[in-house]
Amino acid sequence: MAGSVHIGGVARVVATNAALVLIAELRAKHGPILFHQSGGCCDGSSAMCYRQDEFLTGSDDVRLGEIGGAPFHMSRPQFDYWRHTQLIIDVVPGTGGMFSLENGTGRRFLTRSRIFTNAEATSLEAASVTC
Repeated sequence: MAGSVHIGGVARVVATNAALVLIAELRAKHGPILFHQSGGCCDGSSAMCYRQDEFLTGSDDVRLGEIGGAPFHMSRPQFDYWRHTQLIIDVVPGTGGMFSLENGTGRRFLTRSRIFTNAEATSLEAASVTC
């Protein structure tokens, strides 16, 4: 996967090439952007994309890394639940979340995940990664 930040040799969030293309388009159109992994409700559990000057992260948000030059965050309670997984941000045809910048492009971000291997989990723990 491309577009990821590695901590202790392991990336908590990565993006597919299709996602990186859409991220580049959104950055060109909107300027600096960020992602926040939605925990559900109106837009399900999608990676939501916002302009950086229109979304404030809080002390309860965890920065997992960066994809395509865009910071990626989620809430601490959600991180505590998902800490054993790597998030893989992809793009599929469809309508984006009503508040997410990709809405109207005919494409939407989709979060896939995989469980870290024992070696990866050990590497993250050794790096004292609590985000």
